[in-house]
Amino acid sequence: MTALDARPGSGSRPGGAEGDRRTARSGGTARPGAARASRSGKLLPTIVLLIGAFYCLVPVGWVFIASSKSPGELFTSFSFAPGTGLLGNLGDLFAYEGGQYGLWAANSLLYAGVGGVLSTLVSTMAGYALAKFAFRGRNLIFFMILAGVLIPGITLAIPQYILLSEIGLAGGPISVLLPIIISPFGIYLSRVFAQSAVPQEILEASRIDGAGEWRIFRHIVLPIMVPGMVTVFLLQFVGIWNNFLLPFVMLSDQADYPLTVGLYTLLSKGSGAPALYSLAITGAAVSIIPLTLLVLFLQRFWRLDLISGGLKG
Repeated sequence: MTALDARPGSGSRPGGAEGDRRTARSGGTARPGAARASRSGKLLPTIVLLIGAFYCLVPVGWVFIASSKSPGELFTSFSFAPGTGLLGNLGDLFAYEGGQYGLWAANSLLYAGVGGVLSTLVSTMAGYALAKFAFRGRNLIFFMILAGVLIPGITLAIPQYILLSEIGLAGGPISVLLPIIISPFGIYLSRVFAQSAVPQEILEASRIDGAGEWRIFRHIVLPIMVPGMVTVFLLQFVGIWNNFLLPFVMLSDQADYPLTVGLYTLLSKGSGAPALYSLAITGAAVSIIPLTLLVLFLQRFWRLDLISGGLKG
């Protein structure tokens, strides 16, 4: 018994020592290569992201730098050299045509704010219904919404104008608000978020307790879907704020113009009055600030979603 017990032990020691030596040798040679591969694997995405950030931020930086130049400096100085006319440009911008830029900014805030809120509510309700209710034709409706995501908005502007003009709604702010309430992409995002974030067990328990569907939606579903709603609202707000073609086609009164169409009119007049180029560039720089502040303000809702997801996991 003792001899038999000793043989495996004695045989295992050399094998184990040899295995340890092989492991040490292989580990000693593999670790630097693995470290280099890991560093290169992290370096390449970082370089790609830096190139993309540079590509996206250079035009924005140019706009802010050009807005600091006086009309004379705009065409004579180096493109990325700061100017001395920022305060004068801001004063001329807000004094142009009796404060027309402020009116355009208020119109943009109206279209983007009201349209974003209404579109978010409609998208949330539609996405929740498509995700959690079983009814005939649900898949067909969802596929039609996906088809709407693939259709460019530029192809719908003229048909929407014809339809609204037939019922006498074209030409005013309502003609801009109505088409943007329905967002196929917002409905799609809301459906995806509702499928993953709203537990079916909570809905069934609420129905067993006697809660109605509207009460369940208000008190249970809406609080859960706040991060998804914030995402939809932000995308809609930015899209409406930057939208040019729809208000350009729909609106006829300059007092109803948003910033995009108003700045376009400044550029159109700039060929005859070069000083308006500085106003248009300054107005474009000022119009970026609300979007930046909105993203910074809404970040906390995304952080809350990440924390809650980590706690659930």
